[in-house]
Amino acid sequence: MGTLFDTLGWAPLALSFAVMLLAGFIKGAVGFALPMIAVSGLGMLLPPQLAVAALILPALASNIWQALHQGPRAALGSLRRHALLVGVMLVTIVPAAQALTLIPDRALFLVLGTVVSGACALQLSGWTPPDPGDSGRVAAGVGLVAGISGGLAAVWGPPIVLYLLARGTDKRESVRVQGIAYLLGSVVLALAHLRSGLIDRETAPFSALLVLPAMLGMVAGLRLQARLPQARFRRLTMLVLLLAGLNLLRRGLTG
Repeated sequence: MGTLFDTLGWAPLALSFAVMLLAGFIKGAVGFALPMIAVSGLGMLLPPQLAVAALILPALASNIWQALHQGPRAALGSLRRHALLVGVMLVTIVPAAQALTLIPDRALFLVLGTVVSGACALQLSGWTPPDPGDSGRVAAGVGLVAGISGGLAAVWGPPIVLYLLARGTDKRESVRVQGIAYLLGSVVLALAHLRSGLIDRETAPFSALLVLPAMLGMVAGLRLQARLPQARFRRLTMLVLLLAGLNLLRRGLTG
C-alpha cells in the first residue's frame, strides 16, 4: 500500500473513497450501477487497470448483501429461473478478464465509455426492448454480452437490467436476480483477476479499503430510497452516468 500511495499521491486516493461512497449510495437507492459509477469515477483518477481492480471487493461485498437480503430460499428460486443467463455470463467472464491486461489504455476507455453511455442513453430515451418471452437463445445472448463487459470492466449490469425490463420482471425479483448475477460474477471476476495478476499485494488492500465507503453509501442510499420516488431518482442517476460515460469516451478518443 505504501508503494501505491507514493506512486499516485494521497489526493487521488482520497477522491477514490468519495467516488466509492457515491457508487454505494446509488446502488443502495436503485439496486445497481455501483460498477458503472466506480469505473467512470475512478477512471478519471487512476490508471484504468487499477480502477477495475479497486472496485472488485466493494462490488463483491455489496452484491452479497443484495443477493441474500430476502433470504437464501428466494435467492435460489431466482437463480433456477435464470440459470442459463447467469451460467453463460460466468463462463464468458474468465476469458474476457484475461484479455484486460492486453488492451491499451485508450481502447479500454473506449470500451468502458461505450458500455456506460450506451446503456444510460437507451434507458433515458424511454426505449424498452420487446419481451423475448422464455427464449433460451435470447437469455444466452444477454449472458454472453454481460460476461464480456463484466470481464473487461466489471460492468455486467446494463444488458441484464434491459433484459429484465423487457420481460416485465417484478421489482423485487428483478433486484434479487441482479444481486445473484452480480454476486456470482464478482466471485468469478475476482478469481479470474487473481490469475491475470490484476489483483496483487498492492491492489488487493486498496480494494479492501474501498469496501467501507461502498457499504456506508449503500446504507445512506437505502434511507433516501424510502423518501424519494425511485423512478425520478433513477432517471437522474442515468443522466449522471451518461455524462460520466461520455467523459470516458472523450479520454479514449483524445488520450
